Amino acid sequence: MYIKLVVAVSVFLLCNTLSSQDCIFKNAHAHNDYKQKHPLSDALLNKFASIEVDIFLIKNELIVSHTHPVFKKEKTLENLYLKPLLDSCNKNNGFVYKKCNESIILLIDFKTDGQETYKILKKYLEKYKSILSKFENGKVIVNAVTIVITGNKPYDALQKETTRYAFADQSLMSLDKSLDSSFCFMASTKYSNVLTWKGKGEIPTTEKEKLITLVNQAHQQGKKVRLWASPENIIVWKTLLDCGVDLINTDELKKLNSFLMKFKK
Repeated sequence: MYIKLVVAVSVFLLCNTLSSQDCIFKNAHAHNDYKQKHPLSDALLNKFASIEVDIFLIKNELIVSHTHPVFKKEKTLENLYLKPLLDSCNKNNGFVYKKCNESIILLIDFKTDGQETYKILKKYLEKYKSILSKFENGKVIVNAVTIVITGNKPYDALQKETTRYAFADQSLMSLDKSLDSSFCFMASTKYSNVLTWKGKGEIPTTEKEKLITLVNQAHQQGKKVRLWASPENIIVWKTLLDCGVDLINTDELKKLNSFLMKFKK
């Protein structure tokens, strides 16, 4: 138990105390990034620390799409994300951003069967392991890109591995202490599961207290907190940050970039 606690705390501190504010917005999460005009590139241009991509397993290919793909064979996880991230690391002394030693998150949302999709993903994780954070022999080793799996999560397959290059997302609404941050790197839930407030008037005290309690519980386990489907609202964003939420979920990259530039001053 003591070892697990040390691992959880060390992972959380490492991912939150690096000198990231000068080069990256550690609270910025690009929701469904592949829908942007320039996938990955726009997120990196806006200094995002976390990027989300949905994938389908189609004929042993990992296809990037929000709905079941038909004509998207060239839009693979490797072509749109893994190769470009490796290229960036090769140009920037092993890290995604120039002169920035921050590990970015690539959140991969499995839309097809978790176990089968992970079997194929593992081949790519092995291919790109030189830039990936990993869990090995009971320890987390942080690298340029930290892969986190959400959606149809392959918990069973991940838990059986003594060495792996991916971590899991967990429900914020049902935190499991036995799944420490060396396994579940992140805890997420839909915004409306916690808050009904849309940013008008004061946030209800009961809702704010509920959010803070959940955030504190996740942080005690060393896990980053993300609320998805949150309002694209500056007042909401500020409140979420004030309550300790780690990742602000957005489709409006420039708007969040501008907000965070002002927020950190």
